[in-house]
Amino acid sequence: MRRLHLTLRRLVLLGGFLTLIFLGYAWLRQRPQDLPWTGLDLGQPIGLFTGRKLAALTGDRAQCRALLDRAGVDYVAMEPGGADQCRYADAVRFRPDGDAIALAPAAVAPSCPVAAALKLWEWQVVQPAAQRIYGAPVRSIRHFGSYSCRRIYGRSRGDYSEHATADAIDVAAFVLKDGRQVSVLNDWKGTEKDAEFLRAVRDGACGLFSTVLSPDYNAAHRDHFHLDQAERGAMGGRACR
Repeated sequence: MRRLHLTLRRLVLLGGFLTLIFLGYAWLRQRPQDLPWTGLDLGQPIGLFTGRKLAALTGDRAQCRALLDRAGVDYVAMEPGGADQCRYADAVRFRPDGDAIALAPAAVAPSCPVAAALKLWEWQVVQPAAQRIYGAPVRSIRHFGSYSCRRIYGRSRGDYSEHATADAIDVAAFVLKDGRQVSVLNDWKGTEKDAEFLRAVRDGACGLFSTVLSPDYNAAHRDHFHLDQAERGAMGGRACR
């Protein structure tokens, strides 16, 4: 009898385990962005593997631009430029769009994977956070640029920065529809709302970019968020601080 009870208990536990697996699979089928083998769709909410899929677009210019087209993003594909370690081949520049957040200056042209991540960040992170905290949308994002042929931190030796291939952008401030500006330099330790907003958009960026660096990282980032799409992000090598 004791052996029978033990067998029944094991069967119940196995049944419960299989049920959990089935429910988990059914849930994931409703969220393809949470599966590593499904294609990326910029129209879907951010999933467990969205960041890796965005980083994997590095070097796949055609697929990346197809994703922007499918999502209705208005952009201009730039001609390849630079040379050697500072060569870029997939930069895009957003066209003015009254419904989208404007980048200021507008002439910036990050790589396509960075542009795709910026759009998801805008749709899924920045605007929802602004509406929740301020009750108003963000009108524009001020930045310090994308492409810059230089090594990390401007050193004379060592690895080249992701900026050297336009695979990064430095975000300095957000301007709301009413003209209010929230800057990384002045508001990271500012009012409760401003600090909450900046941390919310920083944290949200971590699921979309390979590297996110903020004032929490070091003094060099006291006035901006560094966002990049380094290739290591496709393998799960991510940095967020």
